Parts: sequence; structure tokens; C-alpha cells
Amino acid sequence: MIIGAHLSIGKGYPAAARQAVSLQLDGFQYFTRNPRGGAVRALPESEVQEFRHVVETLGLKANLAHLPYTVNMGSDDPRLQDFAVMVVRQDIERASALGTPFLVAHPGHFGQAGVEAGLMQVANTIRMALEGAPTDSVFCLEVMAGQGREIGGRLEELAAIMSLVGDKAEVGVCLDSAHLFAAGWDVRNHAGIDELIETIDATFGWERVKVMHLNDSKVPLGSRRDRHELIGQGEIGLDGIKAIVNHPYLRQLPMYLETPVNGDYKRYQQEAQLVRELVRG
Repeated sequence: MIIGAHLSIGKGYPAAARQAVSLQLDGFQYFTRNPRGGAVRALPESEVQEFRHVVETLGLKANLAHLPYTVNMGSDDPRLQDFAVMVVRQDIERASALGTPFLVAHPGHFGQAGVEAGLMQVANTIRMALEGAPTDSVFCLEVMAGQGREIGGRLEELAAIMSLVGDKAEVGVCLDSAHLFAAGWDVRNHAGIDELIETIDATFGWERVKVMHLNDSKVPLGSRRDRHELIGQGEIGLDGIKAIVNHPYLRQLPMYLETPVNGDYKRYQQEAQLVRELVRG
């Protein structure tokens, strides 16, 4: 099992990789740029090479890049559309250069024109951004809780986007246990997870699923609100997390913690250890 967590790259990519190893993680997730803005610093080739060397020599298995929250691929504002295309294109290139196998993005929110227009815009953004882009990193859409005008709270919406993209680009999927739970999928037991996987297979296919965020939920089943909680301390609970990490399909996915540790990354080490004990148990 690969278990990682979200870490800061504020001190550089090599420092983040070393921190992941010190926390006994198998990999880590990072924001490609300021998560609440759009700024990104230059990435020297020397840092790229050092990072790849550290990852290889220290034995990290799989890292995950995450687009900033400011990217709205479903927007009907031309300025935001252009921004989304630029960021997706630049960040898939950066992820590829760094040897990061997955780049995850929230699909975004639809505008006044409605959800169907929003789905079309997400697909257009993906097609334009990934045309001719490196293919070393798989671009993944994240399953969302479905609050407000958020796109991706229904699996059918992701399937529609992928159908619209067609063979113009490879698009994967990132599951999130808290988002799925909030969207109405009861992932606290194998029967509920089996139903989820059967539906995934019938919509866009299980082979699209590449990675998973492992989070507990502050909010009840079907609440349509995105609120993460520490492992075992939320509505999913320890038994639910145990069901997730021991399910024969889900346990094969690289899993990354995004729980609210408030900068105390030692908590991630403790949570990762707890997850491993649940697997063994």
C-alpha cells in the first residue's frame, strides 16, 4: 500500500521529498503553485534534477501534484477560461519534468449558462491545455462533494466530461473518501464500496481511477459539503476507514491524506501509521 500526505513545497521540492521520508510516508502531494492565487516561481533545472535524485535514492514510490483552487475549468468568464488553460498546461509540464505521475484538479463550478455548458467548458479547457503536452503525468479530475454549483459531485458529470474530451487527451480520476461520503456514497462498508465501484465501472470505467485522497468527514452522509476530518474522528470513523483501505479495489490505489493537521505534519506520520495498522488489522 502507498500512503502519502499533502506537504508544503515552500522550502523547495527536494526538501519536501526529504520531509516525506522523515515522516515515513511513501510519497507526498503538493500544490503546483499558490493554492489561493496563481503565482508560480521559476523552477531551476538544478532543483528538478536534485528532486528526481532524492525521490529515487530515498525510495519514494509515487507523488501527486494538485492544481490551485483558483482554477475554475467550468467558468463562462473568458478571462478565467484563459487562466485555466494556461495553468493546466504549465503545471502538467512541470509535473512531467519533476517525474510526478499524477496531476489532480477540481473540475470547477458552472456559471449562469448551466451545468451542461459547464461540462462542455471543462472538456474544452482540458483539450486545449493538454494538446501536445507531455504524457508522463496523467491529468486526473477529482470527485467532488457536489456543493452549490460545483461540478463533479455526480459520477455522470465526470463521465460526460471524459466523453467530450474523447481521445484528445488521457483523463484519469481521483477519488476522495470525504467527498464521496458527502455526495451520498456510503463508503463505510464493503457493500457500499462495491456499489460505488459498480457505478464507476458503468459510467467511465474503473480503469480511469488512478489515485485517492483518504480523509474522514466532519459532515454526515449525503450532506453535499466538503469538510475533511482527521482519520477516525469523523462521520466515516475508524471502521469506515478500515473498510476503505482493506477493500480489494481501493487498497491498490496510492492514497494521500489531506486531513486538517493545521501545519503539524507529525500528525500525518501518526495518521499514516494508524492507516497501516488498520490494513494489518
